[in-house]
Amino acid sequence: MKFGDSIREIKGIGEKSEKLFNKLGISTVEELLCFYPREYDIFGRIEPVLNAKEGSTIIVEVSPAERPKAIRRGGLKIVQCRMKDAGGTITAVWFNMTFMMKLLHMGTHYILRGRVINRNGILQMQQPKVLSQQEYISSIDSLRPVYSLTAGLTNNAVSKAVKAAVHEADFESDFLPLDIRKEYNLIGLKKAVKAIHFPKDKEECMEARKRLVFDEFFLFALAINYMKKNKNKKTSNFIMKEHKAAEKLIEGLPYKLTEGQLNAWHDIESDLASGSIMNRLIQGDVGSGKTIIAVLALYVCAVNGHQGAIMVPTEVLAVQHYNSFNDILNGFGIKTGLLIGSMTAAEKRKVYSRIESGELDIVIGTHALIQEKVIFADLALVVTDEQHRFGVRQREAVSAKGNEPHMLVMSATPIPRTLAIILYGDLDISIIDVLPTGRLPIKNCVVGTNYRSQAYKFMEKEVKAGHQVYVICPMVEESENMEAENVMDYSGQLREKLSPDIHIECLHGKMRPSDKNDIMERFAKHETDILVSTTVIEVGINVPNATVMMIENAERFGLAQLHQLRGRVGRGGEQSYCIFMAGNSSKDIMERLNILGESNDGFYVAEQDLKLRGPGDFFGIRQSGELDFKLADIYQDADILKAAGDAAKRFTDDVLILCKKYDSLRKHISSYTDEIFL
Repeated sequence: MKFGDSIREIKGIGEKSEKLFNKLGISTVEELLCFYPREYDIFGRIEPVLNAKEGSTIIVEVSPAERPKAIRRGGLKIVQCRMKDAGGTITAVWFNMTFMMKLLHMGTHYILRGRVINRNGILQMQQPKVLSQQEYISSIDSLRPVYSLTAGLTNNAVSKAVKAAVHEADFESDFLPLDIRKEYNLIGLKKAVKAIHFPKDKEECMEARKRLVFDEFFLFALAINYMKKNKNKKTSNFIMKEHKAAEKLIEGLPYKLTEGQLNAWHDIESDLASGSIMNRLIQGDVGSGKTIIAVLALYVCAVNGHQGAIMVPTEVLAVQHYNSFNDILNGFGIKTGLLIGSMTAAEKRKVYSRIESGELDIVIGTHALIQEKVIFADLALVVTDEQHRFGVRQREAVSAKGNEPHMLVMSATPIPRTLAIILYGDLDISIIDVLPTGRLPIKNCVVGTNYRSQAYKFMEKEVKAGHQVYVICPMVEESENMEAENVMDYSGQLREKLSPDIHIECLHGKMRPSDKNDIMERFAKHETDILVSTTVIEVGINVPNATVMMIENAERFGLAQLHQLRGRVGRGGEQSYCIFMAGNSSKDIMERLNILGESNDGFYVAEQDLKLRGPGDFFGIRQSGELDFKLADIYQDADILKAAGDAAKRFTDDVLILCKKYDSLRKHISSYTDEIFL
């Protein structure tokens, strides 16, 4: 079975299940093999009920202390039963499993395995599985893969298909040279793929992950190094020397630029006038003032008679940037346009026409900017905001809209410079490391769920003082498999707990873009006091009047993402606060979250995160979502990233030869950039 074969070649996958796999982005054998587990279910041994701790998964041998009860909550049918062993009791809860009412009998012993949660101060086992004695014995100390699923596809079905693919696939010879594998103590590719899905133990799983993470970083670094080699000091078609206009714009701002902002701007000024194509990254912490630098660059581009574009990851951010650009450039004779996916066909056609005719000087948009119908008259500068949301290929796609335009990318991801040099190897780097004047440091606290009532009182106090509040929840709706707070239920709970004159709305990624924009606009206009949201607001929302950020189930997010979320407050002159509320208050989790409690410096947070987490700490959520890696985590795997970056330098000149030899290698590298094959 070849890597490129359809998954229909795998026994047991028919037309119906093929469509379900397709929803997960899996259509070939290779895509299935690279569909790695999101975590592992590690079976322990039977423990006393008294050992139950919030956030842990425990196995207990218990019998009913009372007859089970059935209740309804929303659309869920819930079965509850207090269970006991010799030392204590715990409540077991099942969602939409009413048959448990008949299964549980007084005086009978059951082996239950489930996650322990804290619900209103009482420990519960949520959705525990009832194990037979044989199931328990055969599962002790095993690691079972847990995959991300879609409705209709079970974890068992994915596991079975992967097992068949691993057994039958014809693995090519290993593309990673033997001397590299020996130098960095890496196992073979076939062994790694098999072990990442079905590890014998933690040690084998870690070996497999190390090899596959190295591959991801190695291939990425190869692509980046090749791009840099071929792009450096390329002659530009757009030499921009008229910068006095920028000085006037800076003088007219209602605030002074920081030294970091001015240094970044001078780097860009020099690049634009140098005669070579600019490829620069502006790296600055959340709230450091990167947007005004983009405005200056695009303004200078327009004054020099060319077009500029800025591409951002969300429609909400695009609309906000459009409004900000117009406010700043009002009276300077610059024509700006907005292009986002939710526009009507007629609205888009009008913008297309204005772009192609050259009527628009600056275009602000989302991925809509890289559609085929978008034709620029004279695109000389492309800015991409929140760089890690796009990846290299999308960056190239918008760049291809012009005749090799200048490229400026911006990122608020707090990556240590040593790692940034590898990740953004094709770019020159400018860092803005000072917050704008007048910003007060955010006050942080890390608390457990017992603090929630006090947090509500504090939020109410801030709202009455005329300020606004964000509440972040990790989920949209209640799930029978997870205990995390969710925006739908949470919004209702808040309305019951807080004063009726406080206006509360909720926001999540499943809403239509137009609805999301409407909700954000109402919040920006202070028509809403409290916004309950998923991480959809992580980037691109600027509401200076928001002074409180409360993050529920903070332990479910990586530190980098929590820092990004915190950056939504502290944008005005008033004191702002961030409350990190942990649903699991174990020692390790509180220690990790307290890094955020100690500092507002994203670079410090990133460095401390690296020190705190060991190389084997990967059983659970990925800590960061930066760039398009399946397994690799730039913080957790910093040492592997450095090693892979060093190794890639040796093979940059031979990358085309390697790609001709190995089809799978070519495919993986081209997922980062098409530049190599043009």
